[in-house]
Amino acid sequence: MSEQPRFNLPQGLIAALSPRPWKARVPKPSLLDPAVTPDDGGPRGDDALRAVLLERAAWLRQDAALLAELGLRPDVANMVDFGPIALSRVNEAHRRESGERRRLEAVARANYAAQAQTHAAVIDLLEAQSLTDLARRIDELARVRFGLAAGAIAVEDPETPPSGWVALVEGQVDLILGSHKLARLGHCPTAAGLFGNLAPDIGSAALLRLSMWSPSRQGVIAFGAADPAAFSAEMGAELVTFLARVVERTAERWAAP
Repeated sequence: MSEQPRFNLPQGLIAALSPRPWKARVPKPSLLDPAVTPDDGGPRGDDALRAVLLERAAWLRQDAALLAELGLRPDVANMVDFGPIALSRVNEAHRRESGERRRLEAVARANYAAQAQTHAAVIDLLEAQSLTDLARRIDELARVRFGLAAGAIAVEDPETPPSGWVALVEGQVDLILGSHKLARLGHCPTAAGLFGNLAPDIGSAALLRLSMWSPSRQGVIAFGAADPAAFSAEMGAELVTFLARVVERTAERWAAP
């Protein structure tokens, strides 16, 4: 039998053609993983991410699309601004300012309207033709001009009370208002008698002390509202006090009852 030829292959080629054992590929640990501790003791996790962003801050600022995805935007000073958060804060502040401005405007309009009605009421009172007409006008301006339930006027110890006036005993004004008090606003149970048969419907009232004629006679002018919140102790009494002074001067045009 003839002998088969032999081929001598280089050792390097033999090593290259030889099968190699399979090894699973192990992913390289990331420094962004909080569980990984760098060999050199450097930052890891969030700190590592922060360090990377700081190193590439210029690149980050130039990537507008990435900033938009993150909800960020660079401002004119090249500093990153939290756009949506800042905008929401601005909008909230604007809403608060707008709400406060609308409230102040509403108060101003209400004050202006009240002043206009008060000035018109003064003219009505000055046109009274008698003490009886004065009482009628007080009740009318309370209901028509100010939208209240009733208006009333009272005087202490009259010999003959004019028609429409409420007669009080001496010292009753202090019982209604409080000793030496000039005004009382809010829920006033002691003033129920001033409103006659309307007393059960009065939820709050504005009461002002009157001092008329010489020698002085004490009295009260009263404005009653069905709404319990129409008058309260926290409210200013300037306008109704002004009306009370006008009523005093107008009543003194006639002799004391």
